[in-house]
Amino acid sequence: MHILVGLGNPGRQYEGHRHNVGFMALDLFAARFGASKWKERAQAKVAEVRIDGEKVVLVKPQSFVNKSGQPLRLVLDFWKLKADAVTVFYDELDLPPSKVRIKRGGGSGGHNGIKSLDAYVGQNYRRVRIGIGHPGHKDRVPAYVLHDFGKEDRAQIDTLLDAMGNHLPRLLKGDESGFMSLSMQALEDPVRGRQPGVSSGSPLAAKADQHQWKKATKPGSAPTKIIGKGPPTALGAALSRLLNRGKSSPEDKD
Repeated sequence: MHILVGLGNPGRQYEGHRHNVGFMALDLFAARFGASKWKERAQAKVAEVRIDGEKVVLVKPQSFVNKSGQPLRLVLDFWKLKADAVTVFYDELDLPPSKVRIKRGGGSGGHNGIKSLDAYVGQNYRRVRIGIGHPGHKDRVPAYVLHDFGKEDRAQIDTLLDAMGNHLPRLLKGDESGFMSLSMQALEDPVRGRQPGVSSGSPLAAKADQHQWKKATKPGSAPTKIIGKGPPTALGAALSRLLNRGKSSPEDKD
């Protein structure tokens, strides 16, 4: 049994904030795998689903990010589970929006939500750190995390979360490296030659699109058709006999 926890702040005014990327991930997982309706339980919204035959409980604490620990403690007590059954999805300032990293245990990295979890359940849980980028100075962090993603960053995050949903079964089976690499590969677009971290709609992506269009429409760039020999027909056989009449065959030569 797995407990998947997303960190975020409750309320519609926070839905698009960088600090709510954990909630975004859980909402996508619930929709992707057909989870039950969210129910209020132990200061959290909880939904249940089966993924590849395994029971998974999705948890969104409703006590605000900085006080996420107590709701999770109550959830674990209800199902009589320990922290090693938990995977937490949350925002990471020290990673760009195109990155995701996983670790188990360790420090909080200054994230108050993780500090709260550590205080209530210990540190022996898996952490999926979803990059949101850094504003550049620590004084700007509070306003930055409590603000919506920029247009390009949101496009990257949406692509990343969608891929994370696709590969979630890998994570549940313990393939952490596969989950990370395949999720981040979704930000590459080999068809258009798009580089990692370049979202659709960005100037660089537009430039890449224009280059690929010019290449595709360049005179003479169309693939050459290869005409193979088809099955023989009566007309073809007759023409062949007519053209070869009077010619000697290899067997006639000395």
